[in-house]
Amino acid sequence: MADYAECAGKKPVRPRLLLSAIIAGMLAAGVQFAGIGRVSASPKPDTLKLSVRPMAVRAVPISSFDAIDIGRRTFGKLEWIGGLRLISEDKLFGGWSGIALNADGKGFVAVSDSGSWMTGRIGYREGVPHGLEDVRVGPLKALDGSNLRRNRDRDAEAVTLVSGTAKRGQLLIAFEQNHRIGRFQIGPNGVSAPTSYIRPDTSRGRMPSLKGFEAIAVLRAGKFKGALVAIGERMHDEKGRHTGWLWTGGKARAFALTDIGGFDITDAVSLPDGDLLVLERRFRWTEGVKMRIRRIASGELAPGAAIEGEVLLEATMAQVIDNMEGIGVHRDARGDTIITVISDDNFNRGLQKTVLIQFRLPDTAVKSTAR
Repeated sequence: MADYAECAGKKPVRPRLLLSAIIAGMLAAGVQFAGIGRVSASPKPDTLKLSVRPMAVRAVPISSFDAIDIGRRTFGKLEWIGGLRLISEDKLFGGWSGIALNADGKGFVAVSDSGSWMTGRIGYREGVPHGLEDVRVGPLKALDGSNLRRNRDRDAEAVTLVSGTAKRGQLLIAFEQNHRIGRFQIGPNGVSAPTSYIRPDTSRGRMPSLKGFEAIAVLRAGKFKGALVAIGERMHDEKGRHTGWLWTGGKARAFALTDIGGFDITDAVSLPDGDLLVLERRFRWTEGVKMRIRRIASGELAPGAAIEGEVLLEATMAQVIDNMEGIGVHRDARGDTIITVISDDNFNRGLQKTVLIQFRLPDTAVKSTAR
């Protein structure tokens, strides 16, 4: 969205901050105007004839997360590591709404709301992300193995690794508009056709077309280890809380997540200890776009529970953020928990950017939430 330092030692410059924040935020949030209608992002590329192929992506290191205090490293309860601005001339590049990482944080798979997937490796220098390697792109498919045709079927919003790696493993991918969660295999030929779908629970009402499944995760530990968790982007209950579901005993059971300040849910991921990280986004005319990461203790997750969680980080347009939609975690060589967040540029390259940023969750933060 805004201009910022992309090389070490350069002072950030953000001359288009307010205008970019307003326009890009409008696109990200799908703002409604009386008499004008829905403001939409740039048209999404057609993936109907897409086949698996390499994709050239240039990565420009981001030296500072804060636009003013470029030496600042601590934000909320997280420590800034580094990031990348990702640039490609490929028309399929963009719209990245979900990301899943290998255990070492190198291999990854991302999904786009255009109906495509991207795989590759993150290259590091001294623990800081430096570039992308071996990037490939391919189409998401229907049950019969054909490329998805309709826009409402292609709107992938989240991905999680159930087992294995981003090179050979099992995935769950969530879609909104035509709300469903698909089971997929990933291997040498990329993401397969789905083997089956999990359909939404309608006991709390039907999901809004563009505000449905936005966050999914498989819990890695705790009482409900192995259970699927999903949260709607903006599906509120009678008390204004976000609606989430926990699949136990083969059935989806609802829980509630407190709405703090009108943020929308954009993704989630399980920590190794079974806690859940929830990524959130908010747009306001007066402030542009905000990002928040909340932590939910594994002991709080249960069918019927009302949960608030703990805010780990809240960022504004004073930091290097865009429309942040995907979150993943891994452990580095020292055993530290690393959080990766990626943005969805809405294929609006003139005003928005694809950024991939990383933070460390310090041991003190882990211990403070231990139960």
